[in-house]
Amino acid sequence: MSPDEIAARMDGRLTDVGGGRFEAFLPSPMVQNHAAFIELLDDGALACLWFGGTLEGKSDISIYGTTLASGADSWGPSVRLSHDPDRSEQNPVLWRNGKGEWQLFHTAQPSGNQDECLLRARPISVENGALSGAEPRDLDLPLGSFIRGRFVRRSDGAWMMPIFRCISRPGQRWNGSHDTAAVAVSTDEGQSWTMSEVSGSIGSVHMTIVPLDGDHMVAFYRRRQSDFVHRSESLDGGVTWSAPAPTDVPNNNSSINVIRLADGRLAMVCNPISSATSSDRRASLYDEIEEGDDRPDATGGCSPIWGVPRAPMTLCVSTDGGLTWPIRRIIDDSPGTCLSNNSVDGRNKELSYPYLLEGADGALHVAYTYFRRAIKYVRLPAGWIDGEHS
Repeated sequence: MSPDEIAARMDGRLTDVGGGRFEAFLPSPMVQNHAAFIELLDDGALACLWFGGTLEGKSDISIYGTTLASGADSWGPSVRLSHDPDRSEQNPVLWRNGKGEWQLFHTAQPSGNQDECLLRARPISVENGALSGAEPRDLDLPLGSFIRGRFVRRSDGAWMMPIFRCISRPGQRWNGSHDTAAVAVSTDEGQSWTMSEVSGSIGSVHMTIVPLDGDHMVAFYRRRQSDFVHRSESLDGGVTWSAPAPTDVPNNNSSINVIRLADGRLAMVCNPISSATSSDRRASLYDEIEEGDDRPDATGGCSPIWGVPRAPMTLCVSTDGGLTWPIRRIIDDSPGTCLSNNSVDGRNKELSYPYLLEGADGALHVAYTYFRRAIKYVRLPAGWIDGEHS
């Protein structure tokens, strides 16, 4: 579809595409929409948040959100939930505190300088199906702290916020070469934070923590090196983590999301493609907005690879705690071209940055970026993973 054809479908209406599957393109007034997050609210409604504006990294990028009431046939109008005129506000995550109150956490960076990012939190309320946000506060974490994955509560009640650290290099421009993983911990419901690094994690970002049984947890990572999804383990309830090691799922230096299903299996949504299978390359994530920044790219660290296609959108399933992922089913497909972030000239064909949720009825809810123009929502019926309803 062309950007105009996508825009014409961005009305939020659920479309029955057969086999128990429904799809919708979420409403948004912005020409660029990216980095969806999906969550189940208390009344059974779904909330989807993302960032929108003209181009990732520009200061008109803000957080938007909409809800789908239980049983409804259309998502509601989108609402802008943040607005800093000087920073690009990205990567929303919803989390509920011990009082049951929802809070929105997101990043806020100047231009493409992820190493200068702030993390912010603001209370979120839901009234008559509409989201609204109060004033934000900055978290007491180092500049360059980025989020993407869901928070997890430890057995002692502490919050765990998976972080990827965009490390600053004096006199050099951020390019991802020194990014590492960390876990920020709060014991006072998010008022203050401490942070511990994941050893051996250079290049391993977008940490997604998945509790298994007892004190056993696993985490999964996007890779700047565009090789494979990596995995690490904690055997002490998330206090310490092993160094990330490769799984058998290729990664293209784009976001993944992993959940534990009700039947105990793990499900991952991702683009299982890597630099080994594509020659597509671009200079950096923000090469379209770096004019006027004369600093050289950061040196040392790992060697990030940008521009590998972001498709197909695939659901992978593991029965061994995420060591191997033998079941792989394509949700959506396209050329995946992502050599430009532009949303209006038709060059971008990526299906990326997915988020996954399992409903009480076993249905899977997936939201992801569609050609950088829209957020697409797909509901897959229970059993779809195993070939039913095909």
